[in-house]
Amino acid sequence: MSAAVLVKPMPQNKKEIQSLLGFAGYYRKHIKDFASIEKPLYKLCDKDTVFEMTVDRVKAFESLRQALTTSPLLLMPDLKLPFKLYIDASGNELGAALHQVQIINETPIEGPICFISRKIKPT
Repeated sequence: MSAAVLVKPMPQNKKEIQSLLGFAGYYRKHIKDFASIEKPLYKLCDKDTVFEMTVDRVKAFESLRQALTTSPLLLMPDLKLPFKLYIDASGNELGAALHQVQIINETPIEGPICFISRKIKPT
């Protein structure tokens, strides 16, 4: 998958942005701060938004591509051990990371098991 994502060209229209975000969304649990990364691109999907790849949107595309091609070290959950849940919220985004301390090579290591992030839609 890494090679295919690395050579993927910059999206040229809303349909290509929707396709990219649909593909990337499948991996959202593996990407820290996914909602923040995709936010500038997600705004392009709005019906009233004119398609324009601004500097912020190009940076978001590059960040998303980097996140999709860089493997985070995710731990397999050990159901016998306690979990730690870290949460964060801002005015328009929510995020959480599920962690666990496991013994790896005789050393206690705290690492992520999964990430989740969501945008909050205005009411």
